[in-house]
Amino acid sequence: MDKEMTQSAILLVGGLGTRLQPLTNQIPKPMLPVAGIPFTEHQIVKAQRAGITEIVLATSYLAEVFEPYFGNGERFGIKISYSVEESALGTGGAIAHAAQQLTKSGPVVILNGDVLSSHDLSAQIEFHLTNAADVTLFLTEVIDARAFGVVELNGSRIVTFNEKMSNPPTNIINAGCYIFNRNIIDSMPSGRVVSVEREIFPELLREGKSLLGFIDKSYWLDIGTPAALLKATYDLITGAAHSIAFDDLLATNRYVRKFGSLIAADADIDPSAIIDAGSLISPRVRIAGGAKIHGSIIFDGAQVGASTQLSTTFVAPYSDIPAGFIATNQFFGFSE
Repeated sequence: MDKEMTQSAILLVGGLGTRLQPLTNQIPKPMLPVAGIPFTEHQIVKAQRAGITEIVLATSYLAEVFEPYFGNGERFGIKISYSVEESALGTGGAIAHAAQQLTKSGPVVILNGDVLSSHDLSAQIEFHLTNAADVTLFLTEVIDARAFGVVELNGSRIVTFNEKMSNPPTNIINAGCYIFNRNIIDSMPSGRVVSVEREIFPELLREGKSLLGFIDKSYWLDIGTPAALLKATYDLITGAAHSIAFDDLLATNRYVRKFGSLIAADADIDPSAIIDAGSLISPRVRIAGGAKIHGSIIFDGAQVGASTQLSTTFVAPYSDIPAGFIATNQFFGFSE
C-alpha cells in the first residue's frame, strides 16, 4: 500500500469544554491559545506535515469562531472545510457527519481536539497501511488510567477496549488519534449521537475487525483543564513537548522566549517587571513596573497595573488589572 493513500483527516473540535469554564464561555476550547497560537493550529500543522492534504473541522459549540481564523486552509498548505452539528452528535456521529465533506477515498486520520502530542503521526499512518488494519489507535502509557479509555493488547492487536474504568486492567490508553479505513466510517450510524469509544470500538471488536494499537511513548497531554492548559504552554516553551506549529511561530519573530516564558514582540513590558514559569504574554499587552507574572496566560490587549502579582492566572483580552492586584489560580475579566 502507498502512504499517499492517507490524505484526509477529521479534527473533532465540537466539545463544550466545561472543565475549562469560564475560559470557554466565549472561546471554544480548541481555539484557546497554547504557546501563542490556537490549539487547533498545532494539530492542523501536524497533520499537514504528515502528508494530509484535506481536513474537516467537526464543529458544534461556537462553530462560527473557526472559519474566520483558518479560512479555506490555504495559508496552512491544506484544504480546510467545516462540518457544523446543530446539536452535538458524539465522537462517532461527528465523524460520520464530517466524512461527507471529504473528497479522498483512502483511510482517514481522526484527531481529538483536546490532545497535545509529540507522537509520530507519519509513523502511525505507515504502521496502519503496512499492517492492513481496519482501525489503528495511537496508544500511550500513563500512571493512572482510570480517566481514560483502556486497551488490552495481544501483540499489536487490540483485544479489549473499555472506557473509563475504576480498576483498569492496564495503563495503556487511547491517546486520541485514530486511522479509520473508509468502509468503517461508511458503516457508522449517521444523524444520531454515537460514541466511538463506547459503541463503535467494542462493536468492531465483536465483529472481528482488525483494530491495532500504535504505541508511542513521547509527550502526551489532555489539555482539558486550566492547569493542563498552562502546563501545555510551559512544556512547549521549555522544550518538554514539541510542536511543528510552535517552531513555525518562533521563526516569524512575532514572539520571543525570555526567562522561560513566551512574550509577544509588540508587548510593552516595563524593565522592572518579572515574568517567569512558562507565562504567555500575548500581543498588545502592557505590563507596568514592579509586576510579577508567574505561570500565567495574559490574553491580547490586556493591561496589567504596577506591582501586580499574578500566579497561575488567566487574564481576559483587553481587561485592565489595577495596580497592586494579587491573584493566584484566578480568571480575571472572563464572563461567568
